[in-house]
Amino acid sequence: MANRHLQRSVAMQSLFEWDFQGKHDEKSRDVLRRNIGEFAPGLEETAFAEHLLEGTLRERKTIDKLIEKCAPEWPLEQVTVIDRNILRLGIYELMFGNYDEVPPKVAINEAIELAKTFGSDSSPRFVNGVLGTIYREMGEPMKDDISENHKRNLEASAKEEKKKTKKVAKVAPKKVTKKGLS
Repeated sequence: MANRHLQRSVAMQSLFEWDFQGKHDEKSRDVLRRNIGEFAPGLEETAFAEHLLEGTLRERKTIDKLIEKCAPEWPLEQVTVIDRNILRLGIYELMFGNYDEVPPKVAINEAIELAKTFGSDSSPRFVNGVLGTIYREMGEPMKDDISENHKRNLEASAKEEKKKTKKVAKVAPKKVTKKGLS
C-alpha cells in the first residue's frame, strides 16, 4: 500500500474511532499514534496522517454542513459512522487541501477507495455522489485553473502575433506603383 494511501487510511480509522467513542478532540492524536502502531507499524513518516486528522477535525463544522447540504435525504446522524468519516476526510482534502499535492479528482478517488475497503456495498457510490456534487459546486477547481492558463497562453500568443504583424507592416511598402516602391 502506498505511503500516502496508508496514512489516509490510518487517519480515516482514527476519525472513525474518534467519532464512535464520543468525539474527544484532545485524544485524537493519541488515537492516531496507536492506530499507526497497530495498522502501519513500519510507517516512519506520519505528518500527512496528522495533517489530515487535525485539519478534518478543525474544519468539521463546515464539512458536516456540506454533507448535510449535498445529501439532504440523509441526516448526518443516519449516515453510517464509516461513511461519515470517509466523507469528512475526502471533503477536507477536496476543500482545504493543497491541489498541487493532491488534485481534487485524486482526493475523490482516494475517498472512494477507502469506501470500497471499509464501507458497505453502497458506500463507494454514496461517497462518489456527495464528493462529486461538492466538486461540481466548487466549479471544478483544477479545470478552471487549466482553462485560465490556456486562455492566458492564447492571449499571449495573439499579442505576440500582433507585434510580428506590426513589424512586418512597418517594413513593407505602403503601395507599389509602376515606377517602383513609394
